[in-house]
Amino acid sequence: MTPITEVEGRRVALSNLEKVIHPATGFTKGELLHYYATTADALLPHLHDRPLSFLRYPDGPDGQVFFAKNVPPGTPDWVSTAEVPRSEGPAHMVLIQDLPSLMWAANLVTEFHTPQWLIDAPGEADRLVLDLDPGHPATIVECCEVALWLRERLAADGVEAYAKTSGSKGLHVLAPLTERTPSREVTAYAKTLAVEAERTLPHLVVHRMTRSLRPGKVFVDYSQNAARKTTATPYTLRAGREPTVSTPVTWEEVAGCTDPAQLVFRAPDIAARLDLYGELLAPLLSP
Repeated sequence: MTPITEVEGRRVALSNLEKVIHPATGFTKGELLHYYATTADALLPHLHDRPLSFLRYPDGPDGQVFFAKNVPPGTPDWVSTAEVPRSEGPAHMVLIQDLPSLMWAANLVTEFHTPQWLIDAPGEADRLVLDLDPGHPATIVECCEVALWLRERLAADGVEAYAKTSGSKGLHVLAPLTERTPSREVTAYAKTLAVEAERTLPHLVVHRMTRSLRPGKVFVDYSQNAARKTTATPYTLRAGREPTVSTPVTWEEVAGCTDPAQLVFRAPDIAARLDLYGELLAPLLSP
């Protein structure tokens, strides 16, 4: 029988708690749920009012991994949902607004991916993101060099930037926008930055997605700013063999990175980092 847990007055079914989800460390679904419960204060503000795209991996990274945008079958009626306009027709998507909803979604075993806009103004971005993706043999070390350049370039335009690991191989540079801006305009600006980065650092940066151009360089993906695109939410676990987390980092950590292992953070590391640094991405929440 699936155990039922009461979370802030809501009954939430939590299943298969002993199932290993991240096999390299034996990290179980019960530990995954505990991670989200204890990180909720930091995670929930980044999910609030942003329609959620699920990247589900219910049997771990070696099982089926699949994207789902529409409200899943069996979603409790107390989970908030919203209709999201799309060119192919509106989608009906989940909003994670509270702890019970977070625990319900976490029980599905999913990465959390969200757009750069809020549900009250679809396609009007309140933040910018640049996704730095290293092409082998480049690593997050090279991403850090590019991120530092982008930070300075954004500062020249009066924009304060922040950083987090992708939780996979790369790094995300994020910046709050002082006013809502059409996603197409933010994408155009982000492309300008990516092209300028490639022109300034031709040995290190590529702005085009073409695979043949990417070995040994950092792809600066500006397209994540498009209204239809989503990015891994801060503090989400990623669907890997280890329970790695998309983790906010300080610019001192970025500048000091000489080994990829320095910027790999796993679920058990996050509570201590929050105690030490607080919420490094808080400025994204109140631009």
